[in-house]
Amino acid sequence: MRIADVDGVVEDFSLRRTTLRDLDGTVHTVPNGQITVASNMTRLWARVNLDISVAYDTDIDRATELIDEVGTQLLADETWGPGLLEAPSVMRVNALADSDVTLKVLGQVRAAEQWAVAEELRKRILAAFGRQGIEIPYPHQVIVSRPSPAATEPAEADADAND
Repeated sequence: MRIADVDGVVEDFSLRRTTLRDLDGTVHTVPNGQITVASNMTRLWARVNLDISVAYDTDIDRATELIDEVGTQLLADETWGPGLLEAPSVMRVNALADSDVTLKVLGQVRAAEQWAVAEELRKRILAAFGRQGIEIPYPHQVIVSRPSPAATEPAEADADAND
């Protein structure tokens, strides 16, 4: 649940206040009068929403096929499948960044399963990329080295002296 800019699990609520515990274990007590928006992240169904980055020289169609295969395998898995309502798959090329191409992966899951399914999906995609030689990008730097003008002058002077 997200209320008053606090994310956490509802531990208690009354007419006057709502108590949430966040991932760090911190308990937040929010007066209900301060709640203008409440976002329930565990009602009925949720969505796995991942950005997967690949290097620019990656065959995007092959990477998409591979991610979709991993999503289909996850749905068919007897342990993970019951938590999924649809196989996670690539929806689009989401961004072209400095060092990578980002693919948007979405999949519908049962309520409160999105975090565990996303973790397993990331692990499986990483393993599949490793087996297929698809590179996870890292920032690249190109350094251009040009000779300084002072370094070229003596060579010209020597050439003139030999004439």
